[in-house]
Amino acid sequence: MSAVFKREFKAYFSTPIGYIVLAAFYFFLGLYFYIIYSGGSPYIEACIIAMSTVAVFTMPVLTMRLMSEDRRQKVDQALLTAPVKITSVVLGKFLAAFAVFALGFAPTVIFEIIVASYVSVNVLSYLYALLGAMLLGGALIAIGMFISSLTESAVISAILTLLVNIMVLYMSSFASMINVEWLASVVEKAAFITAFENFGNSVFSVADVVYFLSIIFVFVFLSVRSLEKRRWS
Repeated sequence: MSAVFKREFKAYFSTPIGYIVLAAFYFFLGLYFYIIYSGGSPYIEACIIAMSTVAVFTMPVLTMRLMSEDRRQKVDQALLTAPVKITSVVLGKFLAAFAVFALGFAPTVIFEIIVASYVSVNVLSYLYALLGAMLLGGALIAIGMFISSLTESAVISAILTLLVNIMVLYMSSFASMINVEWLASVVEKAAFITAFENFGNSVFSVADVVYFLSIIFVFVFLSVRSLEKRRWS
């Protein structure tokens, strides 16, 4: 798994992808921090929550080549026949993408230190929001990785991932269109943004943590199954 992780992590920075994703994160984080802090608000968690929209559009770029590129270049057979478990291959790729995503939030540590030097801050609120961002990112990466495993076209993978990201993140916006009350309630609560905003509001819920971890587990498992199917086909 470590070999796959190192290979994939280096690949992000041997191509423009890693730099593009981090540049987008750092630009918008800096912009949000400037807007929020200049407005007199000392809450860095507001910056983190605002990054959900940025994540929707950057995750497809981050995950579009995770599986599809190997398939397109026909090097996936080398991975599938190598003396390594497919689960390790999938986890290595997932963790590489997650590491790049996590690096995107590194400036928030500096922002929190800057704010703390002037006013009293609630570190737990910041950590809750950061935890929520990591769980959200992990879920979006797992979904994008699974979609990437279904096609050898990085472009198709990116487009499908973007559409799915918008749907799962903002499905609560469509809840009002559903006439069945219980179904509308389920759709609203199942939206990623609903659980994510709870972390930003300093509401730590085990249910929200389990929800995101379940999404990650399910789509990592589906990615493993997708590769196993190709191994035996």
